[in-house]
Amino acid sequence: MSDQTPPTLEQVCERALRLPCSPAILPRLISVLVAQDSSADDIADIIKVDSALAASTLRLANSAFFSSGTPAETVSDAVIRLGQRELYRLAALALVSRWETGSSRSDPGDFCRHALCTALAAEVLAETSERVDPQTAYTAGLVCDLGKLAVVHTCAAFFPQIRNHCAAQGTTWAQAEKDILGYSHSDVGVRLLRAWSFPDALAVAAEFCENPTAGPAESLPLLAHLHAGKYIATSFGPGVSEDGFLFELNTDFLAEWGFTPELLQETMAIVHDRAKLRLQDKLTHGVVSL
Repeated sequence: MSDQTPPTLEQVCERALRLPCSPAILPRLISVLVAQDSSADDIADIIKVDSALAASTLRLANSAFFSSGTPAETVSDAVIRLGQRELYRLAALALVSRWETGSSRSDPGDFCRHALCTALAAEVLAETSERVDPQTAYTAGLVCDLGKLAVVHTCAAFFPQIRNHCAAQGTTWAQAEKDILGYSHSDVGVRLLRAWSFPDALAVAAEFCENPTAGPAESLPLLAHLHAGKYIATSFGPGVSEDGFLFELNTDFLAEWGFTPELLQETMAIVHDRAKLRLQDKLTHGVVSL
């Protein structure tokens, strides 16, 4: 592969933005959900733009867990029954898991599994610390590594070089990406999130989640929760690929924010239970379909 030139950062992003099933509808849903005066019909109007998401919403609302005996016949009915928090979780995970199908990743479902565990870990830590909004932490965990899928889709042929570079230089996967490709998955991720009009806080989180102390001061609370969440998800295991283990943890930074080894261990047990409830028999293998 040494005689081939990797695609540019612009080319990677351009190809990713042309893929079907992008998570671009998620920022629109976020804006409606956080609006104080939004109604179930307003939320349903966004969901109905995506027929597969609308079907998933109705299916979940009529599942044994949520069913009240009377069928939810419309998306608006389903929104009321599920509640905004559960609905948001469904939509976010469904859109991310579907975008994964556009990549050439060898183990379908693994990206979604790992993203969910990262999201849940960041959320649980936010609930514990009360220093970051849990839904924001959850979303950041879910989308912070979307750039990885775009890189896999376009640059998979260069992965042997990246892998060998990591082994020879003892470097992180992100640094090896920069050395071989000229950019990292974080560079790709932040561009995609901004192109899809995600809130800037989430784009910044994707950019600095693996190097949190380089981020702007106002982003440090979210970055601390996300950095710790990535560590928990990687330690937990489901969906972690080889690049996930080549991740440098800033333990001093986490200690400054009160994320002790004991707290991280306790959080891991809670994340396991929540991930098992969400994914059930798909926790460790199989395509995640919602």
